[in-house]
Amino acid sequence: MPVPTTDPTTALEKKDRCADLPHRPRVLLGKMGLDGHDRGVKLIARIMRDSGIHVIYSGLWQTPRSLAISARDEDADCIACSMMSNSHLVLVPRLLEQCTLVGRPDMIVNVGGIIPQEDVQTLLDSGVRRIYHTGAGLEEIVGSVRDSVTPYAPLKSAHTTAQLARHISLAHAGRTPSNISLRRPAQVVGITGSPGAGKSTLVASMLGEAVRRGSRVAVVAFDPMSPITGGALLGDRLRVDFNAVDENVFYRSLAIVGEDYATLPDIIGVIGAAGYDKLIVETVGAGQNDVAIRKFVDRTAVVVVPGMGDSVQMDKAGILEIADLFVVNKADHAGEAKLVRELLDIAGGRRIIETIATQGKGVVELLEALFP
Repeated sequence: MPVPTTDPTTALEKKDRCADLPHRPRVLLGKMGLDGHDRGVKLIARIMRDSGIHVIYSGLWQTPRSLAISARDEDADCIACSMMSNSHLVLVPRLLEQCTLVGRPDMIVNVGGIIPQEDVQTLLDSGVRRIYHTGAGLEEIVGSVRDSVTPYAPLKSAHTTAQLARHISLAHAGRTPSNISLRRPAQVVGITGSPGAGKSTLVASMLGEAVRRGSRVAVVAFDPMSPITGGALLGDRLRVDFNAVDENVFYRSLAIVGEDYATLPDIIGVIGAAGYDKLIVETVGAGQNDVAIRKFVDRTAVVVVPGMGDSVQMDKAGILEIADLFVVNKADHAGEAKLVRELLDIAGGRRIIETIATQGKGVVELLEALFP
């Protein structure tokens, strides 16, 4: 009987293939149209990560505009998009058009999928850099991302958000432009908690509510960088529906090793200088002793979920000491009441907010607590 597998036909050795480049390649992976599965793109994402690439995954059902906004805000070196719905001659030209409209006419676009041979030249003539068909070699795909990297330099684009994205890239590289007057946003909040607690989903829910209220919000989301290859999988933004929030949210994903937030003060200052007064900083999945974020934000929300441990674990978990408020997410799961009781024992009067991020429950209360 055949056995299903998610392994590539030819495995690619896990090693850093990008250490010689001016910076870590940043590629935005996206699925446009009505394609309803992403097993293949997730496989490619892992292969790229294991080759030292920073992979931003935007999720399924993207529109040309949502992909263009994501690529601009992430200051991606290239977009790698695919579609299986025979819509490439419509969606790809629209993507190129949207890249121009959002301030990045220079964005490199590579396309993969079932592309009929007779359509290849049409897409290349429209501005697509490379086209990959089913069965393309993994080394070839990694090589195309490497080839898209050029040293960071001031953008020729006059679009202010495109400029902000590049300024963050320079600041994260320790080269903050000297002509920017750094300004801290009026409100900077930190969201932290263990992996899988639902931080990204909570942030996405809050962003939707903030936009409905007429606010503009910036987000910096950190994910871990591999200490072996230097690669990273940056997947937090896929929780946000950019088809709905459009340009009212600026969202930037960055990779770090451990709690290396050395460049965060300048990044915060660059975002404030761009006119944002509300900023959310989402940490990597945190352990008991990951408390550094407290030094950089005005207030910190620690997200916990039922089943995180007994009362002894609660007493010794250092991360709980930095909380200005606690968020009990997944409050519909078993053990919620027990967790709240144990938090009350250590909270010392600090607020406890119960949420179900996937349903939007408690999100309004949390947003108002974080941005009074």
